Amino acid sequence: MKQKTDRGDFRLRKEITHKRYITIAIVTFVVIFAAWEIAAASGQVKSIFLPSPIKVLQDLIDKAKDGSLWTDMGYSVYRVTMGFLLSVVLGVPLGILAGSFKKAEAVIAPICEFIRYMPVPAFVPLVMVWCGIGETAKIVIVFLGCFFQLVLMIADDTMSVSDDLLSSAYTLGTSRWTTITKVLIPAMAPKMMLTLRMMIGWGWTYLTVAELVASNSGLGYSILRAQRFMHTQSIFSGILVIGLLGLLTDRLFALAIKKFFPWAD
Repeated sequence: MKQKTDRGDFRLRKEITHKRYITIAIVTFVVIFAAWEIAAASGQVKSIFLPSPIKVLQDLIDKAKDGSLWTDMGYSVYRVTMGFLLSVVLGVPLGILAGSFKKAEAVIAPICEFIRYMPVPAFVPLVMVWCGIGETAKIVIVFLGCFFQLVLMIADDTMSVSDDLLSSAYTLGTSRWTTITKVLIPAMAPKMMLTLRMMIGWGWTYLTVAELVASNSGLGYSILRAQRFMHTQSIFSGILVIGLLGLLTDRLFALAIKKFFPWAD
């Protein structure tokens, strides 16, 4: 009995050209926005619930002209960047430590596993008590959203390095520190960059939560203010800008991975 094989465009993991990939992606966005425009123009959905893309675009243009868009973007990018960098500076070494030594894993992993399931918005009142209502509080919220997940994922990246590779390094006479810095970290670097790429996305998702903390600026704040006054088009425009900024940072990480680790692509 002959085994059936998949043929055509939907064969599992079949490669397509980069040009075709981009074309399909663009067409997908066009179809979604066209469907959105048709739904809004049909009158079946009130504009207060679903404003048209044209109104959302006009709202963006108005905010860009009066400068509020750029100001809010600046604050939000700063908060996400600082919270993310803080989680990287603290989380990456702890993750490597947990992935390298079982005793360290026993100390670090269980507490991170426990805390990562706690909802970050629940920490907002505590953060306000601990850090006040300034920029520090907002950065800490983004940090909390990234840190515990990052530690565990970096630990997994560390443990994914082959034991044979480490044993070979020891056979050649390397010390423990040299093995970590010259063998382990370079071997895990491509996976670590993929993890960081994923974590910056988490940072953007917690932006609105961070800007709940007595804020008067930022994209998250502009969304919450628009909700208060039922300016739905401003809510949509704020969400779209956050999505675009998140996509931009994701693409920057993707380019960095291609440049520095071409063999991992």
